[in-house]
Amino acid sequence: KSNYELCKIIASKIAEGKVVGWFQGRAETGPRALGNRSIFANATKRENLKRVNLIKERESWRPLAPAIAEEDFRDIVESEIYSPYMLMAFQVKENWKEKIPAVVHVDGSCRPQSVSETQNEMLHTGLKRYEKLSGVPVFLNTSFNLKHEPIVNSPKDAISTFLNSDMNALIIGDFLVAKELFLG
Repeated sequence: KSNYELCKIIASKIAEGKVVGWFQGRAETGPRALGNRSIFANATKRENLKRVNLIKERESWRPLAPAIAEEDFRDIVESEIYSPYMLMAFQVKENWKEKIPAVVHVDGSCRPQSVSETQNEMLHTGLKRYEKLSGVPVFLNTSFNLKHEPIVNSPKDAISTFLNSDMNALIIGDFLVAKELFLG
């Protein structure tokens, strides 16, 4: 599939309420999943905070982060700077707190990633495609791993983690693997 087709697929899967493993390109370096080794879900559904934490076998209270298209970043969070490495927390603007409840912490903040087209073209395109479907240029984003495991680093790791979790779909390279294709 073309990159554009994969971006349409991830946007539609997130809009359908699916939790999607995403394994693309080279692994990131640093303490955060920045969109090449990520689990994505719909940030507009409050229950996805609990759902994704259950998938990852984490405590239900642990916060999850938003990936936000860079050009929409300052409209959503109180910040004069971008945050491409998801290292800083910002207050979510009042009119967005109820729109993206799965990624807003109890104090009204979030630890967002601003995603530019030059930083990660596929993720940015996926966010903008999702915005066309939902009006929201935000994915819930967390690292692609389960409890007590390192972040996935190989296609074998990605497939194993996907199969051993309750994720609905995996987009790996040019391929889509969806459990509903096999389970009905």
